[in-house]
Amino acid sequence: MTRLLHLSDLHFGFERVALVEPLLDRINGANPDLVVVTGDLTHRARRAQFAQAAEFLRRIEAPLIAVPGNHDIPLYRLADRMMKPFRRYRRHIAENLEPIGHVGALRVQGLNSVDPMSWQRGMLSAAQMRRVTEALAPDCINIVALHHPMQQRPEVDKQLMRGAREGLALFEMQGVQLVLSGHLHRWSAGAFLGPDGRQILQVQAGTALCARRDDRQNEFAELEFDQDALLIRRHVAPMDETGFRPPQELRFQRRDRLWHPA
Repeated sequence: MTRLLHLSDLHFGFERVALVEPLLDRINGANPDLVVVTGDLTHRARRAQFAQAAEFLRRIEAPLIAVPGNHDIPLYRLADRMMKPFRRYRRHIAENLEPIGHVGALRVQGLNSVDPMSWQRGMLSAAQMRRVTEALAPDCINIVALHHPMQQRPEVDKQLMRGAREGLALFEMQGVQLVLSGHLHRWSAGAFLGPDGRQILQVQAGTALCARRDDRQNEFAELEFDQDALLIRRHVAPMDETGFRPPQELRFQRRDRLWHPA
């Protein structure tokens, strides 16, 4: 059994301050094998915000990988965004923007989906898609972690990332089993499976710490893998409550290479 925690959209600089310690307690109390953070560690990519985010990550006791989100590059300083968009991220968080986490039977490939030319939308290039498919491990559950989702519900009003459709089709054909993303501040797990299942299960995280009242809640996900069975525990902290509620549970099963709700 291998346990992975998925966090996204911390937004330090506009974080829910009172939830920082309860979140750390939940993370470390879960004793995960790996923590994956899918971007937007800061709200406006400022030095002080990156320092806050880095201090938070240092207090996580498990191995950790993170990828940037669009809020982790400058928005208003156009010269910096074009010429050195990830300078502060590299200095404070990690030099590698596309890290790999490998624990037990899980292999997690981080992807940098941030596009400095189109601040919010994001992009996945053909070269990135190739790197993922060429490095797939046949004996592992292959997971891709990136900030921007590769599929969206019809009611979402943000543009889908460039390259998302092509990347999703290629990943599914080549054997990626799971995609972790964030960006929308909306939870979704298994929404795109279809009645007959699907080879890729997508888990879109809500926001772990952003204080925007319209989000209504903060949350993160705990994924527990046991061979072809997956248990997801969704930890939710409503904005009008002081901490996290007991986790909600969802179960999925892989049969004949397809994921199904269990």
